[in-house]
Amino acid sequence: MGIDIDMDKQHSGRRVVVGLSGGVDSAVSAWLLKQQGYEVIGIFMKNWEDDDDSEYCSSNIDFVDAAAVADVIGIEIEHVNFAAEYKDRVFAEFLREYQTGRTPNPDILCNAEIKFKAFLDHAMRLGAEHIATGHYARVRQNTANKRFELLKGLDPSKDQSYFLHRLNQAQLSKTLFPVGELHKTEVRRIAAEIGLPNAKKKDSTGICFIGERPFREFLNRYIQKEPGPIKDGSAAPGSRDHGRTIGQHVGLSFYTLGQRQGLGIGGIKAKGAQKGGGEHAPWFVARKDMEKNTLWVVQGHEHPWLLSHRLQAQDASWVAGEPPAPGALAAKTRYRQTDASCTLGDVTDASFALHFPQPQWAVTPGQSAVLYDGDLCLGGGVIASASAD
Repeated sequence: MGIDIDMDKQHSGRRVVVGLSGGVDSAVSAWLLKQQGYEVIGIFMKNWEDDDDSEYCSSNIDFVDAAAVADVIGIEIEHVNFAAEYKDRVFAEFLREYQTGRTPNPDILCNAEIKFKAFLDHAMRLGAEHIATGHYARVRQNTANKRFELLKGLDPSKDQSYFLHRLNQAQLSKTLFPVGELHKTEVRRIAAEIGLPNAKKKDSTGICFIGERPFREFLNRYIQKEPGPIKDGSAAPGSRDHGRTIGQHVGLSFYTLGQRQGLGIGGIKAKGAQKGGGEHAPWFVARKDMEKNTLWVVQGHEHPWLLSHRLQAQDASWVAGEPPAPGALAAKTRYRQTDASCTLGDVTDASFALHFPQPQWAVTPGQSAVLYDGDLCLGGGVIASASAD
């Protein structure tokens, strides 16, 4: 085989519990750890069971894949049900946030509350020294201050440190990310060479309890619809066209800032479009007025309502156990975004303010602002508000 990863047996006999999801990343993680001499136990976490037999819920298929992987690697696998903890700690908060008009990120909460809390606790009860997952991130211990640091994965297109920024020192000290040092192409190559049955399995997308189903259809089950007006905010405030009603929304909880699809108002031309033709300028959700149950939309990707130079974040969590010093850093306000230069100010254990020299697009309350110093993930917080100046 062409695998050229250093496989010393220095960890012989040390027990590590790996979260096997059924995907290729966790599978290769388990194999790498076994090659390094660890005693590896696989755990499949079941976090959702409200509609197990649904076409959108893949947990049964994923468990079959995880069990097949464990068989090929030659490790034990245990099926553990964390559905009650998930519903209480993650899903309830998810619904609360949506009902207030915010857009939460349940994957971040799931990592903090389930994968690196409930799962970690379970692994320690099994006598493990460490847990491991297939996340693309890295952990290292700073030799000067002995603190554990969270770093981006080496594959920039797959880095998942954004989702892990709430991990603390105790959690990081017990965590291994074996594929964080690899690129995805290398992970798939290893999987194919060692004959893993899921080597070509498509990466999962979406939130575990929603899967690939239409998001609005899922929320319909849990959040009451309260229709209201959609108003045009494109024109200058005070002008005749500002605030004209151009449609009806199905409930503010079902929309997020920057949203372009599913607004039901695509037929209204941009002001100034030629009569009988011309392009329909796209509409974007720009504001949600919960008090008046009004959805404000604007035309044009760069409309001022969609651009923010400042944000305030709350419910902060710092990897080092304390906040970084104010000053120049970088931040992401959404997962797929490139790092944006910013200045950290008004920082406390629980909150912080950021100023961006370049305006950020559709900064969304409920999402996370995550701070970086180069490859080092410092922590972050939940965006409470954003403003143009």
